[in-house]
Amino acid sequence: MTAEPVRPQRSRPPFARRLSPGYLFLAPALLVLGVTSLYPVVYSVALSLFDWNWGTRMNFVGLRNYSDLIGGGEFWQVLGQTFYFSIGAVAIELSLGLALAVVVNQLGFGAGLIRTLLLTPLMVSGIVVSLMWKVMLDPMLGIVNFLLREVGLPTSAFFGTQATAMPTIIGVDAWWQTAFVFIIVLAGLQSLPAEPMEAAKVDGANAWQTFRHVTLPMLRPVLFTVLIFRTIDTLKVFDIIFGTTGGGPQLATEVMQTLAYRKAFSFLQMSEAMTVMVVFSIVIVLLSVLYLRLERQIDGATSLEAD
Repeated sequence: MTAEPVRPQRSRPPFARRLSPGYLFLAPALLVLGVTSLYPVVYSVALSLFDWNWGTRMNFVGLRNYSDLIGGGEFWQVLGQTFYFSIGAVAIELSLGLALAVVVNQLGFGAGLIRTLLLTPLMVSGIVVSLMWKVMLDPMLGIVNFLLREVGLPTSAFFGTQATAMPTIIGVDAWWQTAFVFIIVLAGLQSLPAEPMEAAKVDGANAWQTFRHVTLPMLRPVLFTVLIFRTIDTLKVFDIIFGTTGGGPQLATEVMQTLAYRKAFSFLQMSEAMTVMVVFSIVIVLLSVLYLRLERQIDGATSLEAD
């Protein structure tokens, strides 16, 4: 019986050896991601380097659009108003959502019904929310001013003045999105171990001390996650401002998204609109990196204290 000859194995090229089968499974998703996400970003950056209005010839201008945008006062005013809206809305939503989650987490009977009612605003789209509140806060026909007149309180134009328009929109967003913070924080509270809280009670800590020194530190990663999501989401606000004030009165509620929309579809300045979105995207990325570094520093300090 003769032995079969041993066939020499071919050596695979270095690239083929490094190419894991997992990359082949990821290839379709990466292709779709590149077409739907990467290509629009590259196209927007490229378009911002040209001077192009609808129907005109594209002329390369380099960084002139960026210098004109950053050198103008309108950009900084709108950027400040965007952060004003974001900080105000996130502060209210995080505070109310945390408070509601703590209260509902302590309830036994009726907690499911309350949770369902609190989640109801999230089922409505942003443009519907804006139109609903625009009608309710109408100076002449709105139910809110009608009730204020009935009880003898002064009425307000709400969306109609520069002093009240942005705070009103912040309140509308808080009514709409507090439920998002509430449901995530509530899930975080319900996932926390009970032993540390019980040990704190045995040591004589009251409810506030237990929450301040035990519950809140364990809940910090959840709160940071909610903070990042809501900050980015509020910085990208468009629908409720477009549906209520459109950026007015006198640009008092103009934010970066509505500024880009107005440049693109009201003035047909497509290159300037792309420049606004590219600069603002860079701002959001830098802010996200800052948040993540801050979270790592806080986690590191907490670990050192625990050790």
